[in-house]
Amino acid sequence: MVACNRTHGVERPVKKSSITIEDALSEYLRHKGQGKGDRFKRYADRSVGYLVKFAGRKGLTDYTRADANTLRDALIDRGLVASSIKRNFEVVRAVFNVAANERGLDITNPFSQVIFTAAPKGHKRLPIPLGDILKVQRLCYEKDDDIRWLIALLSDTGMRLAEGAGLAKEDVFINAEIPFVRICERPWRPLKTTSSEREVPLVGAALWAAQRAYEQSPDEFLFPRYCSHKGCKADHASNALNKWMRPSVLRGCVIHSFRHSFRDRLRKVECPSEVIDNLGGWRPMSVGSRYGVGYPLAQKVKWMTLMLDE
Repeated sequence: MVACNRTHGVERPVKKSSITIEDALSEYLRHKGQGKGDRFKRYADRSVGYLVKFAGRKGLTDYTRADANTLRDALIDRGLVASSIKRNFEVVRAVFNVAANERGLDITNPFSQVIFTAAPKGHKRLPIPLGDILKVQRLCYEKDDDIRWLIALLSDTGMRLAEGAGLAKEDVFINAEIPFVRICERPWRPLKTTSSEREVPLVGAALWAAQRAYEQSPDEFLFPRYCSHKGCKADHASNALNKWMRPSVLRGCVIHSFRHSFRDRLRKVECPSEVIDNLGGWRPMSVGSRYGVGYPLAQKVKWMTLMLDE
């Protein structure tokens, strides 16, 4: 059975494929999921699950733009905001592309260039006010356990939760002239982007937390409650950390809000944007910022120390 694809007014046959969307998902995970961890697989499973639920289980070549619009509208009806809907479509689009390329299917991806203007924008995540950060840090000093060490580590480094929870002890350089952590790809915890790989000085509450966690950890991981060779349990950590923090911070703030605060605190001391991007593992905005070897620890720690003094 063939379908016709029209390009520049010329009809050309496209072979129908018996590959289902679930087959395509398996192909995607086989090629793209290596070393990405359980969270990557769960997110892909969920996104494709939405497609099957709302547009049906079909062969890859049977999906149409109408199915894409059906999926979008169903996710809007479920209350998802635009950013979440777009992330789900990114996964479905990637699953479709990988399988089509592997099977040699010359077809247009119906999940590309979908319009999301009708989707709600959602609420902007607020940074944690400095007064609340200091309050949380004081409570961490008092409680002095592994959950509080992880919170304190994030509070003065701006690391993502998975980056902090997934640290090995060999990633922590407490006795260096400038103490720092090295954030790099690990089999149990992939990085979000290539720019996420970096070295971050340890200052303030983060230095205290890293020292305590390093001294007390019984094995090779800094936070063995949440990390092992089987994987990094960042989702479990998020639930526990947010529950404990909630009474002490501005309503709506969560553990990830420390990253927003970190950027604002560095802006306040007029830290250059390139340094901020490097410290937080954000993708650099300019091509020029990718040239050279970057910023040494001495320059980074200067700005982070100024941030603490504010």
